[in-house]
Amino acid sequence: MSVLVYTESEGGKFKKVAFEVASYAKEVAKMLGTTVTAVSINGGDANELGIYGVDKVLEVKNDKLSTFNAKAYADTLKQAAEKEGAKVVVVSSSADSKFLAPLLAVNLNAGYASNVVALPESASPFIVKRTAFTNKAFNITEMSTDVKVIGLSNNAFGLKENSGAATAEAFEPSLSDEDFAVSITSVDKATDKVSIADAEIVVSGGRGLKGPENWGMIEDLAEVLGAATACSKPVSDMGWRPHGEHVGQTGKPVASNLYIAVGVSGAIQHLAGINASKVKVVINNDPEAPFFKAADYGIVGDAFEVVPKLIEKLKEFKSNNA
Repeated sequence: MSVLVYTESEGGKFKKVAFEVASYAKEVAKMLGTTVTAVSINGGDANELGIYGVDKVLEVKNDKLSTFNAKAYADTLKQAAEKEGAKVVVVSSSADSKFLAPLLAVNLNAGYASNVVALPESASPFIVKRTAFTNKAFNITEMSTDVKVIGLSNNAFGLKENSGAATAEAFEPSLSDEDFAVSITSVDKATDKVSIADAEIVVSGGRGLKGPENWGMIEDLAEVLGAATACSKPVSDMGWRPHGEHVGQTGKPVASNLYIAVGVSGAIQHLAGINASKVKVVINNDPEAPFFKAADYGIVGDAFEVVPKLIEKLKEFKSNNA
């Protein structure tokens, strides 16, 4: 028996969430007195996972799985879980994992706890803490099924290195044509240096920027911070920015360590999508903007004056602490 973890990758490289779920799975395995087995689908070097506590990596090399397919991936993970006798399976809260997790839970006749933010409070009974009501509250869930699927919230646990090395083992799941009944015809990818899903810091802009020609200010601030760029729904609707950058309840959810909103008023749908972020900073010239009620820090001022000064100070700080 082992704790099974799905380690996401892209272009043959593991994503940051892969290392976070591996770190989490290692701590769960310690609680249960067992080991961690990872499933890598056309992923990277198994030794990278060993750094974060994985003991064994089941390496799946299959060209048919080069593009994410929820049904085929869920079937692959089911077969891996059965092979390893896994009673706990850990996945991330990425869009892909949220898609495959319910399918995997059905395949394994397992309970599925999404949006988990901490290690289990106890192993017997198995109790986890989750966010609820768009991150406005917490839910304590007892999982009584024999097999349990945990969806770990992004940036909830962090990366924790462990001493040890992972062994690699080839794994060839038995997949049928039915697994590929849904086919991918095209994929549009964001071109950001840092993806919103993986970002620890996100800089977001709203209509207060007045037009797409002023977006360089957002990109400059993001570059200094090593952050991803995002936008509000009206901005993407007007075509100022691609829809892939739209964050909020109807866009991409954000669970960053730091979220900076520039010229974003803070509609309830936007706040619902970023509530999981740990620290929220708002820059707006309207002191009555709803976002200030949800912010940890707020600056009332003209973004075209505040942001350049902030960039200047950050560059100065970085140069003095290089």
